[in-house]
Amino acid sequence: MYKRLSAILFPIATLLLIGALVWGYQENQEKNSILIKAENQYQRAFHDLSYHVDRLHSQLGNTLAVHSASTGSQRKGLVNVWRITSEAQNEINQLPLTMLPFSKTEEFLSRISNFSYQTAVRDMTKQPLTDNEVKNLKELYNSSAQISKDLQDVQDKVISNRLRWMDVETALATNKEAKDNTIIDGFKTVDKKVGEYPELDWGPSVSSMYTKRSVKKLGGTPITTENIKHKAAQFIGHHNGNIKVVENGRGTEWASYTAKSNGKKDETYTLDYTRNGGHLISYSCERTIGPRSLGYKEARAESEKFLKEKGYPNMTAVSYDQYDNIGSLTFVNKQGDVLIYPEKVTVRVGLDNGQVTGLQASDYVYEREVNQKIPKPKLTVEQARKYLNSDFKEKYNRLSLIKNELSDKVLTYEFGGSINGKDYRIYINAENGTEENIEEIRSNKPTNKTENHQNQQKQKHKKQA
Repeated sequence: MYKRLSAILFPIATLLLIGALVWGYQENQEKNSILIKAENQYQRAFHDLSYHVDRLHSQLGNTLAVHSASTGSQRKGLVNVWRITSEAQNEINQLPLTMLPFSKTEEFLSRISNFSYQTAVRDMTKQPLTDNEVKNLKELYNSSAQISKDLQDVQDKVISNRLRWMDVETALATNKEAKDNTIIDGFKTVDKKVGEYPELDWGPSVSSMYTKRSVKKLGGTPITTENIKHKAAQFIGHHNGNIKVVENGRGTEWASYTAKSNGKKDETYTLDYTRNGGHLISYSCERTIGPRSLGYKEARAESEKFLKEKGYPNMTAVSYDQYDNIGSLTFVNKQGDVLIYPEKVTVRVGLDNGQVTGLQASDYVYEREVNQKIPKPKLTVEQARKYLNSDFKEKYNRLSLIKNELSDKVLTYEFGGSINGKDYRIYINAENGTEENIEEIRSNKPTNKTENHQNQQKQKHKKQA
């Protein structure tokens, strides 16, 4: 009997063992294939990075070599600098450097990219390179030479010693023998040297991109937790005793307060305030949203009512999006007949009963300018309209104050309309006719047919009740 069983089970066990060995071999082969592919991608990105940093150095030299009056060649050179820097940034993102201190080099390349782009897009025949900008280019030329040399040194060691980037990733992930890794040491050296470069005057446009916004221009003295409790209680209509306040970032100029409170049923309120002046940054009411019974018109009406009650007068809705049973509306401040886009708030509305469940007001707080002086347009709307594409079908126009690519506030004529089957907003500079911005309008606003269906369902439910 045992012989018969063994005669049957032995071949089966043998087949299972062989199958397991084959499966294990295939799994190992697939794993090795994935590792080889990842290593090849890392090596390609690293060598491309070294190449593009060297090309960046050469292109900066070419831009400095042309005659100061040759604005066309300068502009072409700066465009190439921007393109090459963007490629270098992309290659850095492909390397396993997330746990490695390489931020100074990344920020350095980012500033070069923004500086070259914003300089190249302007009309250099009217605004040629200033002495300070030429000085910056010379400093960048020298600095890029050093970065290129250091990266090439790392590249030589990688090639001669056949170093693997997968070892770098493992060392960073496990923090094991990271101090002995040649590639890690090389990148740390590059980043340390970049951090020691002299600070450049990048100009207000570029510097503003890296400057954290503050509410100092709004004024206001630091306030206490008791003040926040009172403000939060007034906003949500609750008693102070039911509100807990926590201070964030104590001792820094970015200090803020977070107030929390429980409401009816499952409602939870969260409000964030600035420490200086006690300005509301955001408000949220977390609750279960029921079935949708309201449309865009009702959501907009409830949002406008809420903003007026909470101290945000003269706000105009400029966009609407709908996600499931929640409507999201963006409002901008209106001064006279001019929409001020930087001063915006976003309101979130539950489409079951119209309750406002969220307010994001950080842009309004940080960009708000009391008694802001808005210039008079030099062009009439008819003159500005001439700068539009002849195929553009205009639906409306209005004056709008926006921030352009240089982060400057400019007065524009906002033309809404359609072309090529899509809706757009086109902003024409009210002073010189420049197209400051073009944006496609992608709204999730429901159609009239959808709203009619919702209203019919609403009436049907009422009759059944």
